[in-house]
Amino acid sequence: MIPKVIDLVSRSAVLEINNVDNRSYPEALSRFIKTEIQKELESLDRDQLKADPIIQGFWDLHKSIGLPKRSNTPAPLTLLKLILKRGVLFSIDPVVDLYNLVSIQSRLALGAHDIDRIDGDVELKITNGTERFVPIGANGSAEKIKAGEYSYVDASNEVICHLETRQVEKTKVTAGSTHIFYIVQGNEHTSQEY
Repeated sequence: MIPKVIDLVSRSAVLEINNVDNRSYPEALSRFIKTEIQKELESLDRDQLKADPIIQGFWDLHKSIGLPKRSNTPAPLTLLKLILKRGVLFSIDPVVDLYNLVSIQSRLALGAHDIDRIDGDVELKITNGTERFVPIGANGSAEKIKAGEYSYVDASNEVICHLETRQVEKTKVTAGSTHIFYIVQGNEHTSQEY
């Protein structure tokens, strides 16, 4: 099971971007994102989400490590349900809004991290339960990580992304972030080229 999980999860790509200006938010970019979200909403419905093969691929990946379907909703599905419910994508900052838009359009799981706050190299691994995990908004309180799940973990044994669903306080992108590490994750229904 574990080699298959790593093989499936490793249908991913990483990207490093330097000299990012995340403090200013050009009006043209804001309009573009709003327009693209409206286009997505024109053809989006809950039945379509249930039948989407890429979304199903994340559920299948979770099932392969024994996660119940009612928990750990795939990140793209969470975003799609939010825009269906609200009719808009709530704005956070340019870096986050752009990766959320790409995730909504592609159904891939994307995450951005402030690379200057990552310790050493990042490894995609099956957890052993000793990793430190402090989700965004947890006010410094670590949550227990179960052994046998996949996570992106830095050299200090801190999770920077749990499954493809939850990022962490330590590396979250802020207005002052200028050095960004993106993770783009697919599954068995996505090719590396996609």
